[in-house]
Amino acid sequence: MLARTADNLFWLARSMERADFIARMIEATMRLEYMPRPGVDDPAVEWSGALNAAGAFEVFEATHQAADEASAIDFLTFERANPSSICNCLENARANGRAVRTALTVETWTAINDAWLELKRFEATRRTGRNLDREALTRFLEYVKKASLDFDGSCYRTMLRNDAYWFNRLGVFVERADNTARLLDVKYHLLLPSQESVGGSLDYFQWIAILRAVSAATAYHWVYRDRVKPWLIADLLILKPAMPRSLIACYGGIDSALHSLAHEDGRSGAAQRKARATLSALERANMEEIFQNGLHEFITDFIEDNARLTETISEQYLFV
Repeated sequence: MLARTADNLFWLARSMERADFIARMIEATMRLEYMPRPGVDDPAVEWSGALNAAGAFEVFEATHQAADEASAIDFLTFERANPSSICNCLENARANGRAVRTALTVETWTAINDAWLELKRFEATRRTGRNLDREALTRFLEYVKKASLDFDGSCYRTMLRNDAYWFNRLGVFVERADNTARLLDVKYHLLLPSQESVGGSLDYFQWIAILRAVSAATAYHWVYRDRVKPWLIADLLILKPAMPRSLIACYGGIDSALHSLAHEDGRSGAAQRKARATLSALERANMEEIFQNGLHEFITDFIEDNARLTETISEQYLFV
């Protein structure tokens, strides 16, 4: 496979996964914003958290004065200056998909193209001067999530298990791991106000919103059969292989995809070794040690390692 084709497949999957994550983040933040926050003077803290989780806060801050709901939602959905906006994610996904059209099945391409066409219809509505009301915004976010599910399902059910499929899966799992890690970190360091205790009512509802953002609320109760506890949620989203969005599950998928690519290619390299090392470290980890050493430090190291893995994959397979 040409390096350019591999790169398009990798970033096509990452873009679709990121669009889904941004949509979920906006929904979770809208829920959090309407919770009572006694003693909190800054009503924009939730939207600052959402922008940080999307890796877009610095770009937003350079062009906006305050992270209120309207400006933050617009920046995360339709702002062209934001590389991680849903609009740019779907545009990039379609551009990458068109470049490798022959490597995709009809169903997979249809899922990508339909998402892009729906985006254009929503953009046309906005150009008439009618901003999306809450109901229209909810429909748009639901459609983005559905488009991502359609894309993911069509890949799984229709694509031949060859190098095209494995580069696609590699992009999904690398992006998903990054998103889950950022979501956990933002919850611990931006959402909970200093005067609110961990385990308080506000903390409880914030964690519920985070679980819903990654479709894990039901899974949590199935696994732990206990009230919501921060360390158990962190355990679910970091160390439980059965949870599809957990860090360890993502790295299990990354390791499997890289192993399959090595089998196709006839050789393994630095990417395989790095992914295996990270997966082994997660398998040896336990939540008590993670919390003792600092959850923020653990997640920061993980995000940096995940970024370095992307660079290693690019050097080994894609283009430099």
